[in-house]
Amino acid sequence: MEELARLAGITVRTLRFYRERKLIPPPRREGRIAWYDDHHLARLRTIAALLERGHTLTGIAELAEALDHGRDVADVLGVAPTEEEPVRLTPEELAARFEGQVTPENLAAALDLGYLGTDGDEIVHISRRLLDVSSALVREGIPLAEVLAAGARVREHVDELAEMFAALVLRHGTEDDLHRLRPLARSVVEAELSLALDRRLRKRE
Repeated sequence: MEELARLAGITVRTLRFYRERKLIPPPRREGRIAWYDDHHLARLRTIAALLERGHTLTGIAELAEALDHGRDVADVLGVAPTEEEPVRLTPEELAARFEGQVTPENLAAALDLGYLGTDGDEIVHISRRLLDVSSALVREGIPLAEVLAAGARVREHVDELAEMFAALVLRHGTEDDLHRLRPLARSVVEAELSLALDRRLRKRE
């Protein structure tokens, strides 16, 4: 316990408190000896990153319970169902996708955005398209932290666009119409973004 606390940069008293709150899983026991491993250290570092981002211990406890019992973290965070295709990965596959940049800070940011969930021992990314784009940008040399920060900014803008499109449709139709016409909204956003990039590129010529 003392070694784990030292590596995590916390006190033994804090570690005991986290154990009592069930923020970390119990150690493996051999007789009277309790063994901790890299999974416990990674959890403690993730807890520290979440605390730095303003999460409460109660909220972190809910996330820890989800991780330990195979519940979907996206549900815990209140993320609505999506039409995007989810992707199942092992922790090793996720780390390989992002070339060692799956740090506790980046994991916390991905949890904030609702990109990641769990199903047993597997990690579930909420969208194959977002996963593919994110890993492609990292391969191009863009740090994952900046990719996630950009994703957060995009989220703010697309939420506004979604509200605008929903209000437009619902003024003249129903929720069923909104579901049926959502491909039109995607087409408008994709076309406008393409045109905006064209304008941006012409400015540099």
